[in-house]
Parts: sequence; C-alpha cells; structure tokens
Amino acid sequence: MVKHNNVIPNLHFHKKYCASSRGPLKVRLTLNQAGKKKSRRLARAKKAAAIAPAPLQKLRPIVHCQTQKYSAKTRLGKGFTLEELKTAGLSAKYARSVGIAVDFRRTNKSNESLELNVARLNAYKANLVILKKGDDASAMTQLKGIIQPIVKPEAEIEMADVTAEMKEFKAFTTLRVARKETKVAGFRQSVLDRKEKK
Repeated sequence: MVKHNNVIPNLHFHKKYCASSRGPLKVRLTLNQAGKKKSRRLARAKKAAAIAPAPLQKLRPIVHCQTQKYSAKTRLGKGFTLEELKTAGLSAKYARSVGIAVDFRRTNKSNESLELNVARLNAYKANLVILKKGDDASAMTQLKGIIQPIVKPEAEIEMADVTAEMKEFKAFTTLRVARKETKVAGFRQSVLDRKEKK
C-alpha cells in the first residue's frame, strides 16, 4: 500500500514481467505470419475447389457508409434485407442456397437503395445457372473475385471562363448576411405584428 506522500501505483504490466519492471519482455511475437498466410491461401483454394463451379464469394448489396461524413460513399454490405428479397421474388432460404448473402437485421431507409439492390438481385438472377445432380460442370469456369463489383460513375468536369461577375461575387459575405437575416427574421416579424395590433 502507499506510504507517506507517494503516488498511487497504477502500473501497466502488459508487456513487462510483473515481479520486476526490469525483467524480460513478455511480448507475443507473430513469427508465423508467412506460414499463416500460406495456410489461409491453401484453405481458400481448397474451399473454392470443393464448391466449384460456384463462386467462392457471395452476392452482396450496395449500402451507404455510416455517419454524415461518409454517407455519400457506397460500399458492399453484409447482406440483402428480407424486403429486398421479397420484392425480387426470392425467399431467404433459397437466396442463401444460390449464393446470395442475407442480413435479416438491416432495414431499408430509402426507396432508392431498395430499388438499386432489387435491380442488383434481378441482374444476378438473369445470369444465374443452376446445375442439377449429374450435370457436367467441367466446361464451366469458376468466377473469382467480387460478384457484380460497384461501378463508380465517371466524374464530369465542366470547363468555363471566369467572368467579371464571378470575380465580384463575395461568397463569404453573402453567406454571413443570409445567416444574419435568418437570425433576425423572427424578431422583425414580431415587431411587425406589434405594429399591426396598434
């Protein structure tokens, strides 16, 4: 325990040996990274060979990133919602069996994202080939990589000449005046209402 006017001990023994601060370092080393990398690669290849000619990855929906900062960006989500599958005419059980990822926790917040993902499902259904037992699949090739990756639209840049009117326009001043106008709008309206009552 602490004696006299000393600091309360708050020692962090995550790395060093507890009995002595000068003891040997007890740090977990990852010297097996290269071996693990190889074993993961072989496991992926084994799984791909087992399910061939079906693709290794599943079809995933396009979702918007979280928070206001990143909400304009899109990425691949965990799975399609039950509403999206129902609109596309699929059940969750059947969708999982044909390589479509399902996420029963996600909900649709906008009609645009719902329509986009339903169109994605319909495009997948149009290209889907279902093999039955006894069918020859030796001629088919296995799709590697992401199924239906996100295609980013090309940014259109418009070139224009800078006019004198553009140079004269003061954006900051205009914004500041507009902010001030909205602040005092209520007060001015109350003054007008009082004048009308008199």
